[in-house]
This record gives sequence, structure tokens and C-alpha cells, in this order.
Amino acid sequence: MSPYITECPYCGNRLRRRAPKLPRVAEPGRAPRRRPRVPTLLRRAGVSSRPRPVRSTYASSVSDARPYATLALVALSCAAWIAIHAEPSIYDHLAILGPLHGDWWRLFTNEFVYLKGLYAFIVLVSLAIFGWLIERRHGPVMVLALFFGTGAVASLLACAVYRFPFVAGANGAALALIAAWAAPDLRALRAGAYYEGDLLGAGAFAALLLAAPFAFPSVSALVTGRGSEVAFVVSGAEASWLVGVVGAAIGALVGLGLSSLGEREG
Repeated sequence: MSPYITECPYCGNRLRRRAPKLPRVAEPGRAPRRRPRVPTLLRRAGVSSRPRPVRSTYASSVSDARPYATLALVALSCAAWIAIHAEPSIYDHLAILGPLHGDWWRLFTNEFVYLKGLYAFIVLVSLAIFGWLIERRHGPVMVLALFFGTGAVASLLACAVYRFPFVAGANGAALALIAAWAAPDLRALRAGAYYEGDLLGAGAFAALLLAAPFAFPSVSALVTGRGSEVAFVVSGAEASWLVGVVGAAIGALVGLGLSSLGEREG
């Protein structure tokens, strides 16, 4: 990419703070200026008269590697969607439908299952966009930690608050990724400093995810009994507003912590 391009033409991310200065063209009839000679002592000491290029801290922290972690999470969610619609009983074993009763894996697997197609589309698009942005800035480990850590903590809190919780989908994890990405820009906006991202777009995605528990109608799922227990039907909204709020709060704290750590290292 040309060194005179300051912003990416595809995603809009800022690559460098300023473009290098263009060399002056000699006017006709006028001799070009000669660069002043460096004294012999400075030349022997290794000091050059050429100015060093200014490197952007933000550009150096952005990776061009493929977002493999984000792609894997989206692909697993799509595979779970296909499997559930082929065999609906899988939903019973992966989502949180009532008390856990020792099924701790549901704290992690519930983020991959959906019944409502529009709800799944909004969550997966948000996950793909902001997971990719977080992975470019902080690497795949941070994306996986936010996805599984936020989902587990928020789902566990929902199980503690509600007598009969109904949690499915990764709306909390998606809100955590959005908040973690937008937190440094919100901090810069409050301080009146320059910021890189599109806060209006991030706010639109966050508003859709927060409104999902109230916008989509309730769904019903059949829960099979354990042992001598009979089967029963669970009815409610897949997207939990509590999970979403907790996910956004955790993501904001992580984003502010990462931005503060980056400023100290810089």
C-alpha cells in the first residue's frame, strides 16, 4: 500500500497519523537546493540528517492476519443452526432451559443455539464485524476470552437470578465485543480527543441487540425429563436482557482496561 494513504479505503481504519512530505520539484531556471552536509564527527557517530518517519501507535497495533477465531465462532453457530433444525432435540441439550442440575457445559454451548432466524442473523452479523475488529486489534485470544467468558458469567448470573432461566444465543457476547471495541473511542470522545471508529454504527448494533428480548416473540421448547421426571415445555424469549446488559458492562470494562494498558506501554 502506498505510504501516502492515511486511511484504509475498505474499512476506514486510520493507518498513519500523517502522510510523508512530498519532495519539492525544482522550479525551471532555479538550481535545486542541496542538502546540508552532515559534519564529519556526526557522520562517524552514525547520526543521519534524514528525518525519521513518524509511526502511528494505532497502526502498529493492528494486525493484517485473518480473523480465524471469529470465523470459527460464526461457523460453529451456523453448523449448530443447521443441526438443530435437522434434529430439534439437540436444542434441549445445548441451551439453558431451567436449572442447570450439574450440566455446566450449557454455560458455553447456549451461545451457539438459536430458534429465531432474525435473532440469529443480528447476533452473528454483530459477532462477525466486531469480533473481526477486536481480533485485528488484540488478537484471537481476546475474542475467545470475551465470547466464552462473558457468556458463561452472564448465563450463570441469569441462573442465579431467575428461578427458571431460559438463555440461548450470544447476544451478551456480541454486546461485550461491541463495548470492548467502542470503549476507547468513547473515552477519547469524552476527553475531546481524536478517535478512530464509527460510534454511530456500533450504537446501532448495540441497540438492536438490547432490543432483541422485547422485539422478538416468545418461543417454546420441550425439555425432556431426567429419570422418572416428566417432560415439560419452556416458554420465553431466547435473548435475555440481563445477559445482554451484563455482557455490555464486562466488555466496556475490558475495553477501558486494554486502552489504559496500551497508553502506559506507549
